Amino acid sequence: MSLHVQSLTCIRQDRLIFKSVELSLSSGEILWVKGRNGAGKSSLLRILAGLLKPASGIVSWDGTDVEQEPEQYQQNLRYVGHQDALKTAYTARENLNFWSQYTGTNNVAAALEAFQLQTIADHPVRILSAGQKKRSNLARLIACPAPLWILDEPVSSLDTDYIDLFKNLLETHVKAGGMALLATHQDLGLQSARHLDLNDIWQVAG
Repeated sequence: MSLHVQSLTCIRQDRLIFKSVELSLSSGEILWVKGRNGAGKSSLLRILAGLLKPASGIVSWDGTDVEQEPEQYQQNLRYVGHQDALKTAYTARENLNFWSQYTGTNNVAAALEAFQLQTIADHPVRILSAGQKKRSNLARLIACPAPLWILDEPVSSLDTDYIDLFKNLLETHVKAGGMALLATHQDLGLQSARHLDLNDIWQVAG
């Protein structure tokens, strides 16, 4: 499995966000997307998740342009944005059941255990703390497994213990042949992660 990006350019509301971005990602790899606020980290991840259209460039999955096989590509990725994709009237368990039914998977119990959510699994999301909501959102990665994780600020609102828990799950995922692309301002100490700094791209472009 592999993800390749060629000459990717993003324009939003007539403003150039970034241009000529190149990257590649293969099984067992982590790519950390860095850059100042406004450099285009979230826009890049949303394009790679199929939520935004690039102005130009090609995104390929296993050598095939994702525009040609969008459904196959979507089946192979899970995107977790910095905003929680949770229905606040539902419990954490109900939210995970919803996503599992949507993706045709059934790993809810494992997801609740992996993110230590068992004691709050049946509480409405609206009464959970920010960190509990974050863990409930990240638990979709386990409840609905896929090889490619695309993560925007995955450890925001998490305390140190849960950041370590997330890192362990991330490293387990890639050791099993998965891959991850994440944007975060926080250095997670992932020694094996490669870097893509959008600040460097802007310096070259300028």
